[in-house]
This record gives sequence, structure tokens and C-alpha cells, in this order.
Amino acid sequence: MKVQSIETFSTKEICIVRIRTDSGEEGIGQVAPYHANITAMVLHQQIAPHVLGADPLDIDGIVDQCIEAEHKFPGSYVCRAVGGIDTALWDLKGKLEGKAVFELLGGSDKPINAYGSSMRRDITPEDEASRLSQLMETNGYNAFKIRIANNFGYDVDKWPGRTEKIVPTVRKSIGDKATLLVDANSGYTPEKAIEVGKMLETYNVGHFEEPCPYPKIEWTAQVKQELEVPIAGGEQDNSLDHWKRMIDMEVMDIVQPDICYLGGVARTLRVAEMASNAGIPCTPHAANLSMVTLFTLHVLASIENAGPYLEFSIEDTPWTDDLFYPALEVKDGKVNIPKGLGWGVEVNKKWLNKADYRVTQLN
Repeated sequence: MKVQSIETFSTKEICIVRIRTDSGEEGIGQVAPYHANITAMVLHQQIAPHVLGADPLDIDGIVDQCIEAEHKFPGSYVCRAVGGIDTALWDLKGKLEGKAVFELLGGSDKPINAYGSSMRRDITPEDEASRLSQLMETNGYNAFKIRIANNFGYDVDKWPGRTEKIVPTVRKSIGDKATLLVDANSGYTPEKAIEVGKMLETYNVGHFEEPCPYPKIEWTAQVKQELEVPIAGGEQDNSLDHWKRMIDMEVMDIVQPDICYLGGVARTLRVAEMASNAGIPCTPHAANLSMVTLFTLHVLASIENAGPYLEFSIEDTPWTDDLFYPALEVKDGKVNIPKGLGWGVEVNKKWLNKADYRVTQLN
């Protein structure tokens, strides 16, 4: 059995990947969202030649070959494209072996606790607190993540005083028993991050995500040394060697690889194992309701150092609407893994028919 064809169905936001074998079996995956139509071009031009004709069950071998063969292009788009291949191959393998992906990984079918992840900085503290308390009632959430600072803001808040106002306002609204997490999105210098971190500790914040610009790992390590609130990060990082350096340097208390940014499940499992060996929990990044949250659900059900929550976006993103069925939903604060082989879902055919189509195949 070998890989016969690779198809992509892409929009600017999402690219679905379908791999077919020479015997007709198929698997569905997805590249990382955002500028996904560009990733589709990279996939067909640079990645597909290394995948066609290969044994589809040799997922680790295929992934490594793609990354190593394209060593002149070490970075985001190659890894995003490889992630589309990897996730389609896991779906294919599950269907061939009659198992869900989490079963292939040695996991168990169990509901996963979710935290409601806010993506907004344009919202007032009062409005944010109101909608989070409402979600506690309607969906049973007992954990949330909010945005502080400003994306690569270098100590400049979204507006003056917002961070200092939103943390206590939300904490009061959701109560002391709920978990409150914050994300600074690379917003601070070390000195300011430490100052803000001390404030976060007074409100029992569960983690302080990406306090400093993510390439400056020494800055983040400095912040971690000075604070008791756990430091989380890693979503942007796609080099396994860099991951090893960060873990060896004890840069963070919680690792957050993004399955689609990093290059798929196989590479994410390696990061999770490195972290596990160092006694560090792994809570993968999943900041939208495309298939990345589905992939993350299966991985969290399988790794021994899984963090306590699945990240679950609370935002209305039309570009993910009706993408696959059954859709994921939060009930009583938990998300169930879809029943079925592979990823356990079917991509909406109407969505596929509207997307830009391309195929690369063996002659």
C-alpha cells in the first residue's frame, strides 16, 4: 500500500487535506488555519513529492523525511503543510485499523474538561465578566482564559489600565472556585511581566501565558524564576531542537505546542514526551474551532502528562461554522470525543465543494 494522491480544499482561513492510497482508502486532515491557501501551495510544491509513493502507515518516517528534505526552509509554512499530511495519515490509519486516533495512541474514551478561551481585547472588563459568567450557567464551564496586555505590546496595554481592571473584575464574576488563566501574547518586557505576575498571584491565576515576546526565551525564563504563578507557552515554536532547549532551560512550567503549527500529531507527541520526562504538563494550544481542537482532544486523551483542560474558543468564527460533523460542544464543562474511526468526524461536503481544489498524484 502506498500514498497515491493528496488533495487540498482551501480557503484563506482553512485547508482540508485528503490522502488516498493506491487501494482506495482515504484519510482527512487539516493544515494550520490562517493563510491556509498559501500553505496549500507549499504542500503541493514542496511536501507532496516526499509523500507520494510512501507507506502511509509510516507516519513518523514521512514527517521526518518532509522536514529534513526541506531543511533549507525551516519554519512555519513547511511545518503547517506537514501537519496537514500528518493529521490525514492518522485518520487513514485509524480507519484501516478500526480504531479512533486516541486508541491508536493508547488513550481512553473519556470526556475532557475544557476552559473557555476568550480571544478578545476589544471588550470591556465588565462585558467580558458578564459573558463568562453566562457561559458558566449555559455550558457548565469552571475555567476560563482571558487576554491581558497587548499582542507584542512591549508594556503598552490595549488601553491604559485594562489589565489591572479585567483580572479582578472577571475573578469576582466567576468566583474563587473557578480557574482563571491569562494570556499576554508576548506583551511584556521581563520587568513589567514580573510586576503584572505579582498582581496575578493575588487573584490566584492558574497560568500566565506567553508573558514576553516568544522568541526571547531568556526573558521568559527570567520571569518564571521570579514568579509563583505557572508560566505557559510554546504555541508558536515549531523546531523540536528548540523545544528541547526550552525544556532543558526550564523556560516554562506548562508546554503548549500547537499540533497544526508544529507539524502534526507525531511531532507533538515528541514534545509531550520531552516535557513528561522533565515533569512538565502539556496543554496543547487550540485557539479556534477548526479541526485543531478535535486533534487536541484526541491527544489530551492519550498523553500521560496531559494538562487539566482542553482550550475551547468561545468566539463566533463563521469560517469554522459547519466545517465537520458532529461539531464539538461543551456540556457541563466537558467535551466528548466523537464516536467513530480515525478522527470520528465527517467534513461537510458542501464546504468542500465551495473550497479551492487541487490534487497532486502519482502518474
